[in-house]
Amino acid sequence: MDTKRLRFSSTSDVEFFKTLNQRVSDYFATNNITRFGDARMVIKTLIMLAIYLVPFILMLNGTITSIWAVLLAWGVMGLGMSGIGMSVMHDANHGSYSKNKRVNQFIGYIMNMIGGHDKMWRLKHNVLHHTYTNIDGADEDIEMGSLFRFSPNQERQGMHRYQHIYAWPLYSLMSLLFATYADFSRLVRYKKKGVIRSESEFKKLLWDVSLWKVAYYMVFMVLPMLIAPISPWLIVLGFLIMHLVCGFLLSAIFQAAHVMPECEFPEPDEKGRIDAAWAVHQLRTTTNFAPKSRLFSWFIGGLNYQVEHHLFSNICHIHYPNLSKIVRRTAEEYGIPYKVEGNFVQALRSHGRLLRNLGKSDQLVYS
Repeated sequence: MDTKRLRFSSTSDVEFFKTLNQRVSDYFATNNITRFGDARMVIKTLIMLAIYLVPFILMLNGTITSIWAVLLAWGVMGLGMSGIGMSVMHDANHGSYSKNKRVNQFIGYIMNMIGGHDKMWRLKHNVLHHTYTNIDGADEDIEMGSLFRFSPNQERQGMHRYQHIYAWPLYSLMSLLFATYADFSRLVRYKKKGVIRSESEFKKLLWDVSLWKVAYYMVFMVLPMLIAPISPWLIVLGFLIMHLVCGFLLSAIFQAAHVMPECEFPEPDEKGRIDAAWAVHQLRTTTNFAPKSRLFSWFIGGLNYQVEHHLFSNICHIHYPNLSKIVRRTAEEYGIPYKVEGNFVQALRSHGRLLRNLGKSDQLVYS
């Protein structure tokens, strides 16, 4: 789908987002606080980096050598990797970690330390997913080739009858795909789509992505093989475990926000028009979950407040719990749905139910 053709309504529900923006601005002005992060983000960054790097250092210097301890250490690194991805680099690459652009850029580079690439992530996530949420052919987060059917607008195949079963182990591969070929395949695809607009930009990105991938594997695979008193096969196995842990957590969090029975999957008309304003579209296609789980919310960077994140991705996630009260009240005043699941387990069950239904039926039904 040519995303250049897509247009959101500029006439419907215009007052909703104007009112919401004003109320959010008033919240920050009244409380005399910045919309960016503060010391809490610095502390969180140090904690997440420690969870990720301390086990690695302990393996390198020989403190951790037994098989089970090594595998556990890699598993803990997977938790740290997912924490970094969701609650540190995520804000930085949205420009909301700090009001200083250089700080955001520097922290955003942490994405490259966990196997991804900051610029490619911004193109995929900030540009495509946040703009065209749940629109088939534009939002790559719901596109997995023929392996999954995440939208009722996608073709149903026989194997999709079992996707609610095989999805869960395959979700674990998400992080590993990012660390291997996904960024390279996106480079080619984005050039064809016009997201990458020039040959020089393409070549620069290809070179940059390649260098960062080499550096990542040199540090986290080759280096421990050279200096850690650990068998190479155990390092490879541990590396895989780290990515499987991270991949499952990331996939589960993001799927529970958009691929849900309550979410809509709008289709543009033949002229590329969508019958809702952008802000209303975000509310229709997004679900919050587990709003009362403070520790859980802290670890995943407030992504359980996905509605607030999509409406105000330029605001640091530490503000989402308070903003959610404003968003919910305003949405209710304007008769716009505000969707929320009580807890994470409930959200995963709902996601599994939608996968099962999409695998069995071609009918587009919203619940």
